Amino acid sequence: MFQDEARFGRINIPRSCWAPTGTRPIVGSQVIREYTFAYAAVSPTGIMDSLILPEVNTDAFSLFLEEVSTRHSAEFLIMFVDGAGWHTTKGLTLPKNMSLAFLPPYSPELNPTEHLWECIRETWFPNKTFNSLDAVEDTLVEALVSLENDHSRVQSLTGFSWIVNNVFNAT
Repeated sequence: MFQDEARFGRINIPRSCWAPTGTRPIVGSQVIREYTFAYAAVSPTGIMDSLILPEVNTDAFSLFLEEVSTRHSAEFLIMFVDGAGWHTTKGLTLPKNMSLAFLPPYSPELNPTEHLWECIRETWFPNKTFNSLDAVEDTLVEALVSLENDHSRVQSLTGFSWIVNNVFNAT
């Protein structure tokens, strides 16, 4: 599985959008520094596990790994991660059915999970303002649950559909 974290909050970046010819769309903007963090791991089969936590640190990462380990208790997982400090600290609690493998530094393009964040921002968060951090989390839950339940979409977003169709199914 490939793992990554992303920050979601009440600061939004206006994005282009459709509007009738001759009309200028009005898009709300806000700069409120409140954030929550989404953790996700994806497999080539399109299985996605996610968790929303209030911060990124060793304890939160350990909690996420334990959740993934519990969901896949009958499997041994190799979790590919980037080199974030909380991925390499001595205080990290690694489940017995999991091993970490590290992607090269400064290469987010190698982590297919990155594409999930782009999809979530473009599909569920474009040009929206939120009255509270709870509203951000509600939208994020909706997005993550939708993706977790759509394995073929996750495969497509992460580029795994090509691999599964052309490598694993080649007989």
